[in-house]
Amino acid sequence: MKRINFNKIVEALKKWIIYAGIFSTFLIMMLLMPNEGKFKYLYHKGRPWMYETLMAPFDFPILKTEQELLKEREDALQKIVPYYKMDNTVKTAVLLKILQLQIKNEISQEIENNLENSINKVYETGILPKDDILKGAASYITVQKDKRASEQLLDNFYTPEKAVRFLKSELIVENPILNVDSVFNAIKISELIVPNLIYDQNATTLLHKEAVDYISPTKGMVYTGELIVSKGEIITSDIAQLIDSYKAEYKINTGNMGSMSQLLASHAIIIIILLSLIYITVFFINPSILKTPNRFIFLLFIVLLVFAITVAIKGLGSQYYFMIPYAVCALYMSAFFKSALVFPTYMLALLPLLIITENGVILYVLNVFSGGIAILLFSTYNRGWLQFFNSFLIFVGLFMAYLSFELLSSENFSYLNLTVVLYLFLNALFVVATYPLTFLFEKIFGLVSVSTLKDLSDTNNKALLELSRKAPGTFQHSLQVANLAERAVAEIGGNSRLVKVGAMYHDIGKLYNPQCFIENEAPGINYHKGLTPQESAQKIINHVSEGVNIAKKYRLPQIIINFITSHHGHSQTLFFYNQYCKEGGDPNNKDIFTYTGSLPRTKEEVVVMMADAVEAASRTLKDYSSESISNLVDSILSKRISDEQLINADISIKEINIVKEAFKKHLIEIYHARIEYPKG
Repeated sequence: MKRINFNKIVEALKKWIIYAGIFSTFLIMMLLMPNEGKFKYLYHKGRPWMYETLMAPFDFPILKTEQELLKEREDALQKIVPYYKMDNTVKTAVLLKILQLQIKNEISQEIENNLENSINKVYETGILPKDDILKGAASYITVQKDKRASEQLLDNFYTPEKAVRFLKSELIVENPILNVDSVFNAIKISELIVPNLIYDQNATTLLHKEAVDYISPTKGMVYTGELIVSKGEIITSDIAQLIDSYKAEYKINTGNMGSMSQLLASHAIIIIILLSLIYITVFFINPSILKTPNRFIFLLFIVLLVFAITVAIKGLGSQYYFMIPYAVCALYMSAFFKSALVFPTYMLALLPLLIITENGVILYVLNVFSGGIAILLFSTYNRGWLQFFNSFLIFVGLFMAYLSFELLSSENFSYLNLTVVLYLFLNALFVVATYPLTFLFEKIFGLVSVSTLKDLSDTNNKALLELSRKAPGTFQHSLQVANLAERAVAEIGGNSRLVKVGAMYHDIGKLYNPQCFIENEAPGINYHKGLTPQESAQKIINHVSEGVNIAKKYRLPQIIINFITSHHGHSQTLFFYNQYCKEGGDPNNKDIFTYTGSLPRTKEEVVVMMADAVEAASRTLKDYSSESISNLVDSILSKRISDEQLINADISIKEINIVKEAFKKHLIEIYHARIEYPKG
């Protein structure tokens, strides 16, 4: 039966996850991408039109400027149109009272008819109350009559006094010889005439709010075939307004002047290019990331995060882009990757700004610059109040870049948008405020940040303090291995900070039984005396599994646990194996003397494995000459290769040779010849 190669299966699954991540990112970006074309003209007010003469290819409304809309809103706020409802019961009540008084005072039927007709006219028109409501009001009002409302001039209506004068004049015309004043005094007409238009405060407030909220955004039309701008013509404010209006209609209704399928195809190609560039960048700068799906998926997540934010802000207004702290995305990546990879990846992640936003070039340059400042300075200014100093420097960079573009377009400071400057300040402040999300991403994606590695390398943390107290020899050995491995891995472009931490914890399992290991034995005590070689070997081998248990107790990340399980690979405890063979044991019985951990996979794990073996063996040397040190290093590393301990490792022969030379140089510097000082 053919043996299954699990390593190949694991590699295939990792590749599948990476490609699935790329495809999923593509689908999400396609769903989020705005269904509109990219306006192909770039123009600035005060500069000549650099393209061919532009004629309107379709009808479109002329949009008002922000200043015009603001002026109309201010006018609407100041103009309050009172709202009145006509009460028809008032007229009926007034006529009934006049009829009663006419009978009581024996007024003729003719006069009563004339008076009734005049009263009907007055109340059909409407009588307004003479009070404070009309003070400062508009020159017209809204009147609701028979469930229909209309705006009418204020002068068209009566007040009670004006109505009485009208009634008197009408009665005089019909009865010239009549003493009208005596008749009016008899029936007390000035007391009977009351307003029938009732002020409605709620309706007035509602109509005022609607008038302020709805201001027409347009002011005229441009029809198909009309001239928008001629080639070489200086773009004035009016022409810029026409082009802006054409641009808005183009993006809303016509997209790229082609079919929807053509638009979707262009979006798909753009996104594929973007994701391909991300993949290529990782492949050439740090290809090992492609073998660790969680790290590559995190990069895709950052790209998707930038894209989603860019699309979301589009609907709110172009000015809000200046407030978005894109630079923090560079810091998120810097927490887990080297700057050599972070900066080009960050620049690629910002490309949607050029495609989606109106001020794409400005926003792209501003955020690339601020991201570069953040990456460069945050490793130094990332503690306490120094973070705000870093934020201040980011703001200075953003402001200077923005100012350069403003001067380029307006040539003076008079058009500097202070709102944008405020947004840039908030942008820099938000970089510091949102950086703690790094620790959330660390948990979600199973990564280890630079901050976490710093904390783990602190010899005052609980795990290392316990190791230094209970197993001081092992602790010193671990520090030496860390120094040796850190120097060597830097020579081959590995993660030196990760290697340092991995080396410091690789023997943490010796805490379980420290006296079992020679570096911790007290003088005159031999822990293994009386034990069989098999028993001694098992106690030695157990420090790997015990190390895993202790690491989990202290919640060490899996990437650090990998150093614990792989630092001996599948090697043997040769001292006890040889002793076993000398005592007549079967040489083929190697399993009981063989470590059951994992084989190293990354170059960092390989370097720690080799540094551990080299450092331990160097203590047995009696001659610390360059030749003896060189021979020692060569023999140990050759043994690891010949025993197939590195068959799964992502490290080349060239890199192994570089590591060898680094080890030799470091050991020679440590064990160099010293001056023999004279006695007493």
